[in-house]
Amino acid sequence: MTAGDIAVVTGAGSGIGRVVSRALLDSGYRVALAGRREEALRETAEERPDALVVPTDVTDPESVAGLFTRVREQWGRVDLLFNNAGTFGSPGAVDEISVADWRRTVDTNLTGAFLCAHHAVAAMKEQRPQGGRIINNGSVSAHTPRPGSVAYTATKHALTGLTKSISLDGRPYRIACGQIDIGNAATEMTEAFARGAVQANGTRVAEPTFDSAHVAEAVLFMAKLPLDANVLFLTVTATAMPFVGRG
Repeated sequence: MTAGDIAVVTGAGSGIGRVVSRALLDSGYRVALAGRREEALRETAEERPDALVVPTDVTDPESVAGLFTRVREQWGRVDLLFNNAGTFGSPGAVDEISVADWRRTVDTNLTGAFLCAHHAVAAMKEQRPQGGRIINNGSVSAHTPRPGSVAYTATKHALTGLTKSISLDGRPYRIACGQIDIGNAATEMTEAFARGAVQANGTRVAEPTFDSAHVAEAVLFMAKLPLDANVLFLTVTATAMPFVGRG
């Protein structure tokens, strides 16, 4: 077994997680596919022998611990974590969403990423050769919010801090951590943007999207770097999306 070929992808049952998982498999990685829906994970796997389906709820500490135990029992190590599981959550301003809605979004987008990183880093410290890489799926909402997205935006800003802290704390152990911030990749979650999304001035505008295969290409670029090099932040968007400029 060589270092650098064992990956864990969360949210692997659809969207960007599915596209990235298949790209990793095509590139020779052995990939643990994590997500809540086993049937969707099996669709992602396409019966490939190097895909390991592990139904996982990233908001549940025991479920996440079980995921990494399973991977280490199967393959002996963890070289790459793509922390991808996430949800937009309930839309609304800070006075409109409930505490329960807030907590559901935080538990998935932030605590879920923390739990997965917690176990990935522990494995990467212990294994020989030591080290590995974590790539967090941020968002352009880690930079600039959409209207009515307070919970989602807050978690994505917090994910940036998580990325920086892991990157710093991982240095002595050859653990690299970076973040990919994606704007309008075409997935089930972004279908509505192409029909019309509310802008900062209150208007609704159809926004361009781009093929999510390009996200997979970017993740592969980050993943395949040697551990003495790191892309700390990478932003990839639809060229004409209303992100850069005054909304």
